[in-house]
Amino acid sequence: MAFWKFTALRLGLVAVFFAACVWLGLGLVLSAIVGAVLAWCVTYLFFRDMRDAAARNVQKRFHGDAPRTPNRVEREDASAEDSLLDSNPEVQINSDRRPRDEQQP
Repeated sequence: MAFWKFTALRLGLVAVFFAACVWLGLGLVLSAIVGAVLAWCVTYLFFRDMRDAAARNVQKRFHGDAPRTPNRVEREDASAEDSLLDSNPEVQINSDRRPRDEQQP
């Protein structure tokens, strides 16, 4: 949540600075550049705690130890396996077992 708050703050500052620069008559391209640079400077200087919290959220999300969220196909496969096991209690799924190689005795 901190990431989205910080992003909204920075985008809001870009919009404010952009509008001020357009009002001053700097032109659209220069206003966009000045707005982005000023918003970056203000958030860098005055919103350190919010920036650090946002960075921690991003790091936690993309770190290798973070719990992996299954995608749609994996959820559908798990649901199919669960329904198979519920309807046929004699069926066993052991995904840890190595498949037998038919060619070796």
